[in-house]
Amino acid sequence: MVKRTRVSDEEALAFHSMGRPGKLEITVTKPMGTQRDLALAYSPGVAAPVRAIAENPDAAYDYTAKGNLVAVISNGTAILGLGDLGALASKPVMEGKCALFKRFADVDAIDLEVDAHDPEELIRAIRVLGPSFGGINLEDIKAPECFIIEQRLREDMDIPVFHDDQHGTAIICAAGLINALHIARKKIDEVRIVLNGAGAAGLACIELIKAMGAKPENCIICDTKGVVYRGRLEGMNQWKSAHAVETSARSLTDALEGADVFLGVSAKGALSGAMLKAMARNPIIFAMANPDPEITPEEAHEVRPDAIVATGRSDYPNQVNNVLGFPYIFRGALDVRARSINDEMKIAAANALAELAREDVPDEVAAAYGRRLQYGPDYIIPAPFDPRLISRIPLAVAVAAMESGVARRPIIDIEAYEKSLKARLDPTTSMLQALYERVLVNPKRMVFAEGEEERVMRAAIAYARGGYGEAILIGREERVRETLTKVGLEGAEEEITILNAALSDKVPEYTEYLYKRLQRKGFLHRDCQRMIQQDRNIFSAAMVALGDADGMVTGLTRKTAVALDAIQRAIDGYHGKPPVGVSILLARGRTVLIADTVTHDAPSAEDLANISESAAWLARRLGLEPRVALLAQSTFGYPDGEPSRRMREAAEILAAREVDFEADGDMAVDVALNMTGMAAYPFSRLTGPANVLIAPDRHGASIAAKMLREIGGCTMIGPILVGLEHSAQIASMTATVSEILNMAILAASPLD
Repeated sequence: MVKRTRVSDEEALAFHSMGRPGKLEITVTKPMGTQRDLALAYSPGVAAPVRAIAENPDAAYDYTAKGNLVAVISNGTAILGLGDLGALASKPVMEGKCALFKRFADVDAIDLEVDAHDPEELIRAIRVLGPSFGGINLEDIKAPECFIIEQRLREDMDIPVFHDDQHGTAIICAAGLINALHIARKKIDEVRIVLNGAGAAGLACIELIKAMGAKPENCIICDTKGVVYRGRLEGMNQWKSAHAVETSARSLTDALEGADVFLGVSAKGALSGAMLKAMARNPIIFAMANPDPEITPEEAHEVRPDAIVATGRSDYPNQVNNVLGFPYIFRGALDVRARSINDEMKIAAANALAELAREDVPDEVAAAYGRRLQYGPDYIIPAPFDPRLISRIPLAVAVAAMESGVARRPIIDIEAYEKSLKARLDPTTSMLQALYERVLVNPKRMVFAEGEEERVMRAAIAYARGGYGEAILIGREERVRETLTKVGLEGAEEEITILNAALSDKVPEYTEYLYKRLQRKGFLHRDCQRMIQQDRNIFSAAMVALGDADGMVTGLTRKTAVALDAIQRAIDGYHGKPPVGVSILLARGRTVLIADTVTHDAPSAEDLANISESAAWLARRLGLEPRVALLAQSTFGYPDGEPSRRMREAAEILAAREVDFEADGDMAVDVALNMTGMAAYPFSRLTGPANVLIAPDRHGASIAAKMLREIGGCTMIGPILVGLEHSAQIASMTATVSEILNMAILAASPLD
């Protein structure tokens, strides 16, 4: 088991308030630079689509954002596990849900917090807003009102209405159950199932499982008052009554006698070892209470080693995580303009998830997670950051919608649709998150060289609290403690290690190590001692080189070139070659790597070929199939110049090496990134837009990367150092706390 990620209130508040408050913004998708653009976008240009939609309402999908827009709606009556805190208090959660829609399935979502406790009032408010959206995601609405609201809206509206608290949990649970039954060699129409927890999620789980073939007489529901049996009057409602059965069992203990499956959506400790012991062979346990399950996997396996266990937590195998469902389900539903999300679509999603878990995991996923995920008792549900989810689940949902007759626009070319899904999101973002999961499994000792900087302290604390390993701050203890107190983090000093380089008992050992490296390069012994005691980057690099730490991160107080020079005093590059700096730029579902942004001032053609290979290697480790463009002002010889000739020569060197990736140049950047421009050069070795850009020198690479980060609306990660013998990364001087943490994770999980 890995340590569970902890996030303090102070960290969470800082995250939500930094920069532009909240987690969402609206961007414009059409040019708005000229008067003509404005005339087309607004008046008089809007008149044409207005008339078209008035004549044919379905035209709204063609001329507006409706077809990719979901409303995430709550009245705040059941916010996470916090209860009824009101509509406004639910806004951070709803914004987060919108962010997940975009992050995982490229669905645009907008949060609407409706201040209405009366179900009829809430129904009216949502119904009249219906024309704006392609789908409605209900969230954090308490039971039993949520049942009434969803049912009425599904009847009244001709767009998908989906209460994720119910159906999202049910779909992921069903997917896991399909595989658990397969492994246990049991059939769904024969097993006895006990559900503990008769709220929205629990009832949705049992309803979907029955729709998939479980026999109603084999399914028993329990709530806080015991078994829901026919004739019971206390604590009943119409939704529970629909699942009441003839049984002599009156308690959860009675119901579990000889049962095959336990589904828990209830409370910590609800399932005891004695209850589990009384279940049938190979019992299946879905203990989904959060944050603490009804029984932990350790407790379950101590009593029943043959049990297959799933929980709602990320620090245990088989996490029942709704993010595996709702983004992709809406993606598929929106793409066929579905009128609803029906049982056929839910079952299709569950089956697709189950099938995906049985397939071999791609090498890049295994590498990112640090282990080979393999179908079996500890892997019955796909990992949340598997990049194949975007192409598998929406496709299954879309096909089910078409076959069940709720699709307005059937997809003719299924193969082309699958390819378009793969292109919506780049796998790199999933791979980067998977690195976090990898470090959780194998925590590392991380040195934060600039330990007296507030941003570095916050990143180090986040690293330690996240369960990623020991965070070591290099700095004067009194200065670090003073800053922690000043910013309200005085209690955090117990969670980190503070080390003063000048006073460390490791100074003699590190000095000798450095002296052996530099004594024939003009440095005296006392020079090396002074560097170890006074330069925190050199001290940190020595720590890593001699095995006293696993990685280091720096960069806030020194320019990248200066920091790298210090690191290289103690750490060599592979085979004596200098490392390569690769910046990753993420924007609108597209990932581009730019190299070399750090090391090579005026690279030769041979250097450029080596840089290309290093950058292509990194791209492949991040899940991209590299297409390398060697950039110049020219394209294939015109206009000619010395940089262009170097880039052409580098391309020929790569061709002579018979590298296993596409590479070509010299090439202008607009040609490299745009297939329309590349069409003029049918002889190009690139079969698609380049995703690895090699600049003629580090100045051009660095300028391009930083310019795109500042004005291009994209996120930059790095530059990532590739090719050092020991793990070190350099953040930018303007890096945020999150960006410093990203670099620490990269240092803790070396891609090689």
